[in-house]
Amino acid sequence: MKKLLIALAFAGISTASMAQENETVPTEKYSVATNSFWSNWFVQANVAGSAFYCNEEVGLNLSKSPFKGFRNNLGFSVAVGKWFTPGLGLRTKFNGVWGRTVVGEDKKENANKYWTLNEQVLFNLSNMLCGYSETRVWNFIPYIGGGVARNMSADTYAMGLGAGILNTFRLTDKLAANLEVGYGIYEPDFSGIAEGGSTRGGINKLKNKDHQFTVEVGLTYNLGKAKWNKTPDVDAIHALSQGQIDALNAQLADSQDENAKLKNMLNEANKKAAATQQGQTVKEVVAAPVSVFFNIGKSNIASRKDLQNVKALVEVAKANNSKLVVTGYADSKTGSAAFNQKLSEKRANTVANELVKMGVNRDNIEVVGAGGVNVLSPVSYNRRATVTLK
Repeated sequence: MKKLLIALAFAGISTASMAQENETVPTEKYSVATNSFWSNWFVQANVAGSAFYCNEEVGLNLSKSPFKGFRNNLGFSVAVGKWFTPGLGLRTKFNGVWGRTVVGEDKKENANKYWTLNEQVLFNLSNMLCGYSETRVWNFIPYIGGGVARNMSADTYAMGLGAGILNTFRLTDKLAANLEVGYGIYEPDFSGIAEGGSTRGGINKLKNKDHQFTVEVGLTYNLGKAKWNKTPDVDAIHALSQGQIDALNAQLADSQDENAKLKNMLNEANKKAAATQQGQTVKEVVAAPVSVFFNIGKSNIASRKDLQNVKALVEVAKANNSKLVVTGYADSKTGSAAFNQKLSEKRANTVANELVKMGVNRDNIEVVGAGGVNVLSPVSYNRRATVTLK
């Protein structure tokens, strides 16, 4: 038993050291939303080594070392619990079954059977202090609680309080290894000796209580959903909505301006036709660019309404047998230069395909990818393609 407890202690120190090294790897931390009642449940099973300090041994001058065979024994524990937040949980834990009532140095004489049943509040300080991370390897979890103990050999019951530290080490999303140390203080009846503690200064003194230290190693299995959902990023949603509003306003302003220009271009085209019939030289119609807008990172046209202005420009081009230049742009504030170049080319080709559908010969369309730019404000205005007469 002595060798086993020493091995458990060294295993704990080694595992904790490895966990600390793993914790140096950056992990994502974020705020979480409350999960349903049926989420974040877990069960645990451990091998437990325990050392007992009975009120009856006061004055016997026995060794206090937990490694003494007359003081310790091997048992097990099982528990079921739930995390209500990443930092706060509850656990119901059963511990037993082989123990000692220490009244001397004869471990066979001290042997008894017992169990304890405790309700405990868990505080995951790793999540509380460092933020929740679903990939964190080591979680440091102190706990406090209370419950009832029974000495089955003596058929006695006692109330008690306890505290300890639970360390969990992530193996998979569902499974973790445990290393736990705990301490409990119980009424003198836990020892099963009726007269214990009543003649040594009163049962309210700590020396007249029964005490238990435990070291446990085992596994935790997470039931059902074991992770926490991220809370919505309100600022990001607001920024996205504002960006969409800005884009719509930009489209409206462009449309109003370009509609007026297109009317002038149509008038010029009519004048050119009339002048041609009279054998006059007609000035070339120069058109302002028509914009077609896109959503961030996309090459699909955001609103088909943008094509209405393009259709008007197409009619001018066909009437004058003019070529059209389609220039694609991307927002330089998002994405790499290489990505933005390809995106601008895709946007230009998308609009060029629409021109072909409107009856423009592909040979009369020139496609240009201008890459990422930052010439318009707000930045959403730069996510577009323009069509101009050449």
